[in-house]
Amino acid sequence: MINYNPKDWFTFIFKFHKSDTFRTLWPLMLSVAVFSGVVAFLELHYFNLSQSSYVKNISMMHSLLGFVISMLLVFRTNTAYDRWWEGRRLLGSLTNVSRNFSIKLKSLKLDKVHNEFFAYGIPKYAFALKEHLREKQYFGKDSFLIEVVAGKHIPNQVAGSISDRIYELHADGKISGEQLIILTGDINQFTDICGGCERIRKTPIPYSYSAFIKKFIFLYVFTLPFGWVFSLSYYVVALVPVVLYVLASLELIAEEIENPFGYDENDLPVDEICDNIEKHVQEILS
Repeated sequence: MINYNPKDWFTFIFKFHKSDTFRTLWPLMLSVAVFSGVVAFLELHYFNLSQSSYVKNISMMHSLLGFVISMLLVFRTNTAYDRWWEGRRLLGSLTNVSRNFSIKLKSLKLDKVHNEFFAYGIPKYAFALKEHLREKQYFGKDSFLIEVVAGKHIPNQVAGSISDRIYELHADGKISGEQLIILTGDINQFTDICGGCERIRKTPIPYSYSAFIKKFIFLYVFTLPFGWVFSLSYYVVALVPVVLYVLASLELIAEEIENPFGYDENDLPVDEICDNIEKHVQEILS
């Protein structure tokens, strides 16, 4: 995730960061500029369609379709941002549950062996969840404390090991039944958070909707020179790529943030959040 100063307008306007959509779209923008120039030359000098009222009225179609495409893109970006923000809320809940769980365990005055187990196990769940959302597997540094089996759901295995230790403490009489209920409630929240993150990760926007928006943008932009050339002449060579940049950038940004757990520049700081969980849990249980 990019850390920035929202008040620094100069940097936003004149600096092209590697996550800027311009780096992705410039070949297509160049192609559109060439296409617009060819259309302008043919219509103005070869076909001489400047007197045709049918061709001139194409701009009216763009005015109507411009409103439709703007509404579609607003809905698209809002939906993607909702997914991004929900992912941040879930990771915030993971941080809070990890801290609260650690504080409750600290209050139980357990021996050093149990504290070391939980100080390792709670952050391991966060790291396992992070790699699970990135379709990787995390085994941990001291895997002998919590053994996991490759190829299976590792976050569930870690949560199961923590739950087993809690029930062992109850069986040994070190925690009461009421304390067992409270602590298992925190473990259940770990699983709920995992399920919410998986729902975001594995449920992208429907294919037909995404494909329709891309086709709509393509048709809209590639018909602009035919309607604008008689009022703008060769200025369409510069203006049509700008329209493409604005419309396609909104779609690219939505595609990037709808899965907020990856490695993109605008994704959530999942690595930093997991590091903070590990730091805070160890501070509490040390």
